[in-house]
Amino acid sequence: MKLSVFAVLLAEKSFDEACKYLAEAGVQAVEIGCGGFPGKAHCDAKDFLAHPEKIEEMKETLKKYNLEIAALSTHGNPVHPNKEIAQQFHEDFENAVLLAEKLGVNTVVTFSGCPGGSPEDKTPNWVTCPWPDDFSEILKYQWDEVLIPYWKKTVEFAKAHGVTKVALEMHPGFCVYNPETLLKLRAAVGDVIGANFDPSHLFWQGIDPVAAIRKLGDAIYFFHAKDTKVDEINTAVNGVLDTKHYGDEINRSWIFRSVGYGHAHQVWKDMMSNLRMVGYDGCVSIEHEDSLMSANEGLMKAIAMLKDVMMFENFGGMWWA
Repeated sequence: MKLSVFAVLLAEKSFDEACKYLAEAGVQAVEIGCGGFPGKAHCDAKDFLAHPEKIEEMKETLKKYNLEIAALSTHGNPVHPNKEIAQQFHEDFENAVLLAEKLGVNTVVTFSGCPGGSPEDKTPNWVTCPWPDDFSEILKYQWDEVLIPYWKKTVEFAKAHGVTKVALEMHPGFCVYNPETLLKLRAAVGDVIGANFDPSHLFWQGIDPVAAIRKLGDAIYFFHAKDTKVDEINTAVNGVLDTKHYGDEINRSWIFRSVGYGHAHQVWKDMMSNLRMVGYDGCVSIEHEDSLMSANEGLMKAIAMLKDVMMFENFGGMWWA
């Protein structure tokens, strides 16, 4: 495995400054945001494609600091019911794929997206229960008429340009939000679709990340290292569904935390061990969204923790057996 950082938290630094900072911290790879919700601070894929010299400059910077690209990320909602919004996210994804081809990167991270509840809707509609029957009808429309047709076409584009791993982050609010929905889409459109395994979004849903790793197996294409602390007091009163602002930490049922501040070393050691058991040997990429810490402090603590729990060397055979 290799330690990576999702570099969008260093958006105020130039790409050169960010790479220097990460290399000095002992990071081996960098996940680069190039569109969609992560923004384009270090890389506007469309601009890079129009100016190939910028691609070469990025390659030289990475080489200077002995870093590799873990993945390109362009999280978005390409099936948004507002066609203009959907088109922008779709174009960002396609540009990320074309840039990945130029960079020799085979993994692009994004969301599945969430359509409206009908062709007439203007906003996404995330369904969380089957009844009243309206909700079951919405799910049928979303999957059969929008999501599956979109991704069937889009994965063919990705494959044609050398992107063999579209890593969908399982995120509530989108149609793919847990292992079951990830595997449902993968079965429908093919194995170019896999998971960006971010345990922070699973913890608060009550999902055991080790069990989820075992279930997904070789469908895990990327890993985001981010933690969540479930507030037992608030959850005991209100449950885990929570629409309060992330900044209202003391009243929320859960908040995002830096690695180790939601779950202890053993939980993270178990995740790393099970990743190895199912054959994942890719990057573990820190995504820092801890509202109680600065970007620097939260990132440094996460790096220190992951250096302790990750396994970096090839283990070879069992010498004792």
